[in-house]
Amino acid sequence: MTSVVLLGKPEREIPKLPYEIVYTNTRDMEICSMEIEPILPGKKIPTASESAENLCCWRYGMEIDVLEYMYVKYARVWIPDPEEVWKSAELLKDYKPGDKVLQLRLEEGKDLEYSLDPKTKELPPLRNPDILVGENDLTALSYLHEPAVLHNLKVRFIDSKLIYTYCGIVLVAINPYEQLPIYGEDIINAYSGQNMGDMDPHIFAVAEEAYKQMARDERNQSIIVSGESGAGKTVSAKYAMRYFATVSGSASEANVEEKVLASNPIMESIGNAKTTRNDNSSRFGKYIEIGFDKRYRIIGANMRTYLLEKSRVVFQAEEERNYHIFYQLCASAALPEFKTLRLGSANYFHYTKQGGSPVIDGVDDAKEMVNTRQACTLLGISDSYQMGIFRILAGILHLGNVEFASRDSDSCTVPPKHEPLIIFCDLMGVEYEEMAHWLCHRKLATATETYIKPISKLHAINARDALAKHIYANLFNWIVDHVNKALHATVKQHSFIGVLDIYGFETFEINSFEQFCINYANEKLQQQFNMHVFKLEQEEYMKEQIPWTLIDFYDNQPCINLIEAKMGILDLLDEECKMPKGSDDSWAQKLYNTHLNKCTLFEKPRLSNKAFIIKHFADKVEYQCEGFLEKNKDTVYEEQIKVLKSSKKFKLLPELFQDEEKVLSPTSATPSGRVPLSRMPIKPAKARPGQASKEHKKTVGHQFRNSLHLLMETLNATTPHYVRCIKPNDFKFPFTFDEKRAVQQLRACGVLETIRISAAGFPSRWTYQEFFSRYRVLMKQRDVLGDRKQTCKNVLEKLIQDKDKYQFGKTKIFFRAGQVAYLEKIRADKLRAACIRIQKTIRGWLMRKKYVRMRKAAITIQRHVRGYQARCYAKFLRRTRAAITIQKFQRMYVVRKRYQCMRDATIALQALLRGYMVRNKYQMMLREHKSVVIQKHVRGWLARRRYGRTLRAIVYLQCCYRRMMAKRELKKLKIEARSVERYKKLHIGLENKIMQLQRKIDEQNKEYKSLLEKMSSLEITYSTETEKLRSDVERLRMSEEEAKNATNRVISLQEEIAKLRRELHQTQSEKKSIEEWADKYKHETEQLVSELKEQNSLLKTEKEELNRRIHDQAREITESMEKKLVEETKQLELDLNDERLRYQNLLNEFSRLEERYDDLKDEMNLMVSIPKPGHKRTDSTHSSNESEYTFSSEITEAEDLPLRMEEPSEKKAPLDMSLFLKLQKRVSELEQEKQSLQDELDRKEEQALRAKAKEEERPPIRGAELEYESLKRQELESENKKLKNELNELQKALTETRAPEVTAPGAPAYRVLLDQLTSVSEELEVRKEEVLILRSQLVSQKEAIQPKNTMTDATILLEDVQKMKDKGEIAQAYIGLKETNRLLESQLQSQKKSHENELESLRGEIQGLKEENNRQQQLLAQNLQLPPEARIEASLQHEITRLTNENLDLMEQLEKQDKTVRKLKKQLKVFAKKIGELEVGQMENISPGQIIDEPIRPVNIPRKEKDFQGMLEYKKEDEQKLVKNLILELKPRGVAVNLIPGLPAYILFMCVRHADYLNDDQKVRSLLTSTINGIKKVLKKRGDDFETVSFWLSNTCRFLHCLKQYSGEEGFMKHNTPRQNEHCLTNFDLAEYRQVLSDLAIQIYQQLVRVLENILQPMIVSGMLEHETIQGVSGVKPTGLRKRTSSIADEGTYTLDSIIRQLNSFHSVMCQHGMDPELIKQVVKQMFYIIGAVTLNNLLLRKDMCSWSKGMQIRYNVSQLEEWLRDKNLMNSGAKETLEPLIQAAQLLQVKKKTDEDAEAICSMCNALTTAQIVKVLNLYTPVNEFEERVLVSFIRTIQVRLRDRKDSPQLLMDAKHIFPVTFPFNPSSLALETIQIPASLGLGFISRV
Repeated sequence: MTSVVLLGKPEREIPKLPYEIVYTNTRDMEICSMEIEPILPGKKIPTASESAENLCCWRYGMEIDVLEYMYVKYARVWIPDPEEVWKSAELLKDYKPGDKVLQLRLEEGKDLEYSLDPKTKELPPLRNPDILVGENDLTALSYLHEPAVLHNLKVRFIDSKLIYTYCGIVLVAINPYEQLPIYGEDIINAYSGQNMGDMDPHIFAVAEEAYKQMARDERNQSIIVSGESGAGKTVSAKYAMRYFATVSGSASEANVEEKVLASNPIMESIGNAKTTRNDNSSRFGKYIEIGFDKRYRIIGANMRTYLLEKSRVVFQAEEERNYHIFYQLCASAALPEFKTLRLGSANYFHYTKQGGSPVIDGVDDAKEMVNTRQACTLLGISDSYQMGIFRILAGILHLGNVEFASRDSDSCTVPPKHEPLIIFCDLMGVEYEEMAHWLCHRKLATATETYIKPISKLHAINARDALAKHIYANLFNWIVDHVNKALHATVKQHSFIGVLDIYGFETFEINSFEQFCINYANEKLQQQFNMHVFKLEQEEYMKEQIPWTLIDFYDNQPCINLIEAKMGILDLLDEECKMPKGSDDSWAQKLYNTHLNKCTLFEKPRLSNKAFIIKHFADKVEYQCEGFLEKNKDTVYEEQIKVLKSSKKFKLLPELFQDEEKVLSPTSATPSGRVPLSRMPIKPAKARPGQASKEHKKTVGHQFRNSLHLLMETLNATTPHYVRCIKPNDFKFPFTFDEKRAVQQLRACGVLETIRISAAGFPSRWTYQEFFSRYRVLMKQRDVLGDRKQTCKNVLEKLIQDKDKYQFGKTKIFFRAGQVAYLEKIRADKLRAACIRIQKTIRGWLMRKKYVRMRKAAITIQRHVRGYQARCYAKFLRRTRAAITIQKFQRMYVVRKRYQCMRDATIALQALLRGYMVRNKYQMMLREHKSVVIQKHVRGWLARRRYGRTLRAIVYLQCCYRRMMAKRELKKLKIEARSVERYKKLHIGLENKIMQLQRKIDEQNKEYKSLLEKMSSLEITYSTETEKLRSDVERLRMSEEEAKNATNRVISLQEEIAKLRRELHQTQSEKKSIEEWADKYKHETEQLVSELKEQNSLLKTEKEELNRRIHDQAREITESMEKKLVEETKQLELDLNDERLRYQNLLNEFSRLEERYDDLKDEMNLMVSIPKPGHKRTDSTHSSNESEYTFSSEITEAEDLPLRMEEPSEKKAPLDMSLFLKLQKRVSELEQEKQSLQDELDRKEEQALRAKAKEEERPPIRGAELEYESLKRQELESENKKLKNELNELQKALTETRAPEVTAPGAPAYRVLLDQLTSVSEELEVRKEEVLILRSQLVSQKEAIQPKNTMTDATILLEDVQKMKDKGEIAQAYIGLKETNRLLESQLQSQKKSHENELESLRGEIQGLKEENNRQQQLLAQNLQLPPEARIEASLQHEITRLTNENLDLMEQLEKQDKTVRKLKKQLKVFAKKIGELEVGQMENISPGQIIDEPIRPVNIPRKEKDFQGMLEYKKEDEQKLVKNLILELKPRGVAVNLIPGLPAYILFMCVRHADYLNDDQKVRSLLTSTINGIKKVLKKRGDDFETVSFWLSNTCRFLHCLKQYSGEEGFMKHNTPRQNEHCLTNFDLAEYRQVLSDLAIQIYQQLVRVLENILQPMIVSGMLEHETIQGVSGVKPTGLRKRTSSIADEGTYTLDSIIRQLNSFHSVMCQHGMDPELIKQVVKQMFYIIGAVTLNNLLLRKDMCSWSKGMQIRYNVSQLEEWLRDKNLMNSGAKETLEPLIQAAQLLQVKKKTDEDAEAICSMCNALTTAQIVKVLNLYTPVNEFEERVLVSFIRTIQVRLRDRKDSPQLLMDAKHIFPVTFPFNPSSLALETIQIPASLGLGFISRV
């Protein structure tokens, strides 16, 4: 039936419908949903069955000119085919109007002539472009018709292995008959929170859409799952419920989501069975309402059931089974608890063996029984009730084996002591005789009397089966009641989502009452579906303000009226059931009389009078009337029920029947235990007294109709979501597609009706931006305007002349069917022309390049030939010139030889004459020289005596005069020092001098050091000078005596000389003899040495060979050991990381349980405590309990939990306590394993180090430079110690004696002392350098001497040294060398330092300028791309950022300058004290009289600065105030900007130090406990703020490091300064608290990761995948209805720059908070892992993202992230490696995918991707343009074969929630505790420094 509905006011008169149907043949097929022929006056409306097999095609309003343009040569069309339904063909010639046939070529190459209908000349439907094949949404297809839909589903199902496809608002699910890895929790997390159109089609996407609309629109939702038996309805509904249970969680402890999921195995076991079409077919319909609270968490559920197939209990067709529960019982019969049931094999019982197929392949019934029992336990069905259920089920089986013996034709009996009946009665607890009697008799009641009548054997069997069906139906309802009670919500329900799993349209060879009810329900659902689809289309057009004048859709209300209206089929059936002698035949006659020839939808079969035909919306169905009345009455003998009710031994059995009169029917849709939901618009009516009997008489049909009306009211009150399940084949073959079966179901389930309604108007819809991006190539530059909407309008008016083919909406452009294909063809032609032009240009360029190359080669050849000729001529010229040169030199040689001979003779004569003359002159000069020497010595001696006498007299006079002048000057200076004016003048310039001291701080440090050294050297100098003078006097006296004795000794010396001359002659003769002997000995020795050398060389070669062998063996052993050690170390590290990860996960779980416990405790306190007016006392034990909450270790926490629980929570305490104890036990075990692994790792490392040390145990060869450095270090250490000692002595002296009046800077003594200090320091530095240089030279000489080991060399060296010593040459050589080296080295060092400083400063300036320039250029480029408004905003933002950074830098510089000023002031005071001490020493030498004469003046006495110990003291009562101000109310931003990083941690540790100093364990425990609890409270309160979490993670780690650094343990103390070691804790070992703080830091780190994940999550997909960073690369494909879904909110689009800005923000915040660099690296690694995992997961779930251009975009985005890592110096953090899977996926999208070499390259390249991920990407790869090629299925198979040996995870998606185990490397602080200042802004005035 076709209904025409007028929507709005039409714009113009419509002369004809915009579409029409042409029937291509006369055969009937199921295509009723396509009936859209217009209603004309007097014309009969074709029904569904009349046009069922008409294969039709829509023109969709296309004009002739467009058709002519599209039906051209090589265009592809669909033609009908009896086998494949539709076949693809290609036009061999252009179509011209008037042609009667089309020349086609099929895909297999066969040519065909396709005849057109002569009446309508309807053309076959066009095929969509390949770029649109495989789309996620069928409504995105340009041509919307049946063959396009069928082909798209087939391509997705067979080629891409995709079972889900959108069709507008419908999700089409095709059963793959294979387990797919697409339903894991990782997939659920990936779809959670996503818009429906953004991800690939999935049942989870529909569930997420329903959940999101429930939360957003405050409206209840429904998911309607329908389809044939075996299509996968139950599985789809199950996965939808699993999704809700996973994403929402439960609002209570009862784990409602687990109970909701647990109801599935129970209902499947008692309501599902094996049929010929499905191994797990649901034989009942169910509607599950999942209730949610205001926070949209699951609080409960309720289930309604519809039309249980009771007949299956007593009868099964061939190859079918009874309900699963019976076979599960039989499979578990051997269990001890089931012995009493006396069960056996399923083939033993009549009710389970009729189908002949008791076993399902791949299903273990015993195992399923265990799952069923566990589900019952979880839902609160006790073991006793479970055994009662099993007794009833076993009783039904035994009842089926009861047999009857006929007495006569009207009576029968049960055999005596019939075992099956005995077992049945024992199990049911009833009397055997009574049950046997009523099985064979029935009671008839008349108006006057009641009598008992025997029944025949056939009636007895029917009564037995009816009783079994009735018992099973009541048991089914009882179980449903208890499931609903278990799922009943304890709190008020806010909203619900219903999941309807109902049977699809059914038609069999024999259709009975069950099929009639099922198809009736499907008619109602189809009507509701059509109305909803029409409503959505109407809303879309109204929203976009598009006029839509007329739409018609198939309305099946006449068929529904035929069934349920007054005098309809159900009415007549109920009326016939009330007749005393009503029968199926009489009912059939009534139907014929009432409806035949009166209703077009009702027909009578030709060859039967006991059947009727109804034309349903999907097909004609013939129903057999036999059994209708019996099934509608559902008769059960009341006496048999009474016998069962009388059972006293079995309490459960009477419960099944006690409320039977209140139950509407055994298969009622609304059981009595149903809980009404809060948002249900329909309230159940209350039963009135006396109505029970009437209600009990309602028939099954009437009850089903009422329940169906209630269901439709519920669905109409909700927002429906549709899932249509398709069965691809009847043989359950995996991924096998039967086109005939598929198209039947598509026509029946309403998919094509959705297509038809959409195609009736404007099916293709593009946003203006998408249209502009796709068809920008069709525009010229002048056509592009600033307004995208106007640009698209102008272009469309040029491209499509007929304005009726498109409409402009507010945000989209609407196209009629086929227009997008037309535009795609124009675009492809334009691109093809552009490609030809590019090819032409490139080919021309290549030919020109070839010509240039040939020309260049010719020129080169010519050049080489000409060069050869020129070289030959040059060779001739060179030879001629060489001959002339040879002749010239020969002649010159002869002449020169003759001249040289004459010259030599002349020179010899001159030499002899001149020698004779010179020797005579020399003798004369020698005599004169000796005379002069004698005179010189005599005159010199006389002059020296005279000079000495004169010098002594002059020195004496000068001393006397200078002493007199010094005394006068001293007196004058003392008078000036005591004058007030002088004192003031000195202090006037104090500030200037302070500034000078600041500028010359380095010189003052040196002066300070040299002053101390000179003070010690002055005394030594004085003593040495006095000793020197005394020795000079003694020496002069001795010289006078020696001079007197010299004259006497001259004579004796002359005699001795003569004697020595004689001895010399004797010695010379002896020397000659010794030399002769020595030569002989030397010769013999040399021979011996040569022999020894030969032997030594042989031994040396043998030794080297042995050493080489030993070395090789040692190297091999070492390499093997190292390799083994490395492998073991890696394994241990992996195990350690696994254990650490497991431990941190347990810690995370513990913290979650802890928070849950706190929440429950707060809720319990709120529930228990009733607020009363007046004063309320606080429990005095609360603070003590809270303070001990985190004391000691985690085990202590777990043990203290029960003590803190209040009375109301005692019932729940044992459960929580057991969880906590198990958790703590596991944590302790993990700690032990961790410690053992750590010990093993340390032991392996020690072994490796020991082996390495042995291998490298050789005498170290150190050069002069190393020795020089060592000597220099030792010298500096000794000087440092010396200076420290002298400084301590000076401090002691200054503290003992003070003279403030002489310590003022500017005093004469002060200046003198400074000058002396400077000179002494310079001299000391020179001396130190000299000593070091001398030592290094000596060492180098020593090293040079060491290799010379022979006796001869050593002797020669000693002799040379001795000669040098004798001659005094070594001293002169040393002095000259020292002076030269010192001068050169000092000059070189000064020049080198100045040059390096200048170079470093210039490099720093250049680098800074480069960075600033690059940053400015980037900002400028970004700003230029923005619109003017955004550009101004960006410039303002940049200026604000720059000013903020400058402000921070200035504040930092100011803080440094303040520190410098304070330091200089302290040094100035110290210098003043030292000078005062020196002047005091000088004052001691002044006489008392002089002191008395000088007046005493008042002076300022400076206060001594207190020396702090790095501790903070606070009172016990101020502890809460300390925690409040320092933790709870502290703002991280102010602390991070203005104060030193980690200041709260330092303050807390200094407080702990003071408590440790006082040895107050209670104070330490209380402070640490309050600190930990305070941090937890802050994080619980502001745990979603990144700055807060980062700040407290940094401070917690710093606090932990402080506890380690000052713990006193040697491993932590080696990095400390001596002063820091003095600050170590002395009384307490806080190792346990360190563990607690470490656990707290782990929890904070995990919370930080969650916070940044929540911040980054919305940005990742948009910034990394959707946003086009490289403009113009990605193409936009047509999108379907899902891109128009209401789930898409108007949110700002994130870009890659947004992600990088967020990363910069995270990094700057962590750096400002002073977080450890290693910890920052771990956070960055985790962030990059999240980015990579989320991006890859979305890529794997989005077919539209898998293209070549998107791969380029991803690789560019990843490169930008790597650049960010390089800028932040974080490349070694391991973050880049986490992006490797994403990089390889992007490369996989871009590489070539055709040949075997490509497959090999892909397998070797994608080592970070799993096999499932690689195959998924290849399956999803979709060309954006027609020039790209699809991946062939054979290529994917090749990849799978090559990767089958790879052992990797079968998981498809990466775990985006994975958190790497965190470590906290020890990072000691160099900050001195005593220098920390507490700012007033913290409000800690009650704390005092100690």
